[in-house]
Amino acid sequence: MIKELEDIVRAYEAANRQGLRTALATVVHVEGSAYRQPGARMLVTENGALTGAISGGCLEGDALRKAQLVIMQQQPMLVTYDTTDEDDAQLGVGLGCNGIIHILLEPIQSEDANNPIHLIQLITANRQESILITLFNLQKRKEQQPGTVLLRRDNYVDGYTDNTPLCSALLQDAQMAMDAQSTLIRTYISPEKSITALLSYIAPAVQLLIAGAGNDAQPLLQVAQIMGWQTHLLDGRPNYATATRFPGTVIHVAKATEVLQQVNVDAYTAAVLMTHNYNYDLALLQQLVHLPLPYIGVLGPAKKLHRMLQEAGNISAIQQARIYGPSGLDIGAATPEEIALSIAAEVKLVMSRGNHKGHSLRDKDGAIHSRRAQVITSQHL
Repeated sequence: MIKELEDIVRAYEAANRQGLRTALATVVHVEGSAYRQPGARMLVTENGALTGAISGGCLEGDALRKAQLVIMQQQPMLVTYDTTDEDDAQLGVGLGCNGIIHILLEPIQSEDANNPIHLIQLITANRQESILITLFNLQKRKEQQPGTVLLRRDNYVDGYTDNTPLCSALLQDAQMAMDAQSTLIRTYISPEKSITALLSYIAPAVQLLIAGAGNDAQPLLQVAQIMGWQTHLLDGRPNYATATRFPGTVIHVAKATEVLQQVNVDAYTAAVLMTHNYNYDLALLQQLVHLPLPYIGVLGPAKKLHRMLQEAGNISAIQQARIYGPSGLDIGAATPEEIALSIAAEVKLVMSRGNHKGHSLRDKDGAIHSRRAQVITSQHL
């Protein structure tokens, strides 16, 4: 999700430079099956450019036309697509997802310091877990749709805040969503009206440290960049670790005992040791096990890792559980490109925090995206 938000921010900034007005489309609620889940977003410019996605391509055309109307009228709009009817021709789109999809369209007013894109900019500029709150009126679609109004990041709150019971309830539920690392949907009921909130949980981008500037590191870097991960290349050889060979990444050239001082490691960081220099990899491993990153991959045979663990000193069972060697999922990988895919898939699996098993989807019981958004009991204010 974070890559999509980064793309949206860049597109918004480009549109502003060109003097183009924009609108933000957000999937706020899904009943049944849909290609994209609550929290998916797309930026629309008045000249028809699209960044991001709210479906597999089937809703974008109709949503574009409605978003341009929203831009012209400068009023939010809640749009519902019912794809449970197999006769897709009535919508003029090819769906077949068998679900009901609610999409909120919001005009972006660049002069508003708390507009939705400015809140998203805060998310993309900081490596923090965030809860982005979007309010919509599901029961009375023709009434005012408040839109994306609030952002919670650790101890920071940005957006429209006040002393109302609704704001207090939103901030409490934002903390609950943060603790659960899950997107939540709740309806708040007061004597005057009811309003529904999408509390989107957004994790920082994966930060991948690739130790080793060999040719086999190049496809792994490329896969990581396609995924939108933040990449760092670590090596002690300045003639190998160059921007020409590894474009688009941050390069750190230093001794193994010093190179990690140049990187801020957090709980969303993964490292892959593939320098083909045993002593360099060993020195990095001895440091990495004491840092909070959940994945340390070691390229090469199991006997190499066994030797490294023997020579690394006192490594606890908890620390050893975060070491993956040989690195990668067993998909029959043989070429550097296939091995890169195998490693990236394993990193993604680990970063999913145990919510997925890495099996074929055909063998999974229940919905594919069963944990994407949890609808919780309505709250009376």
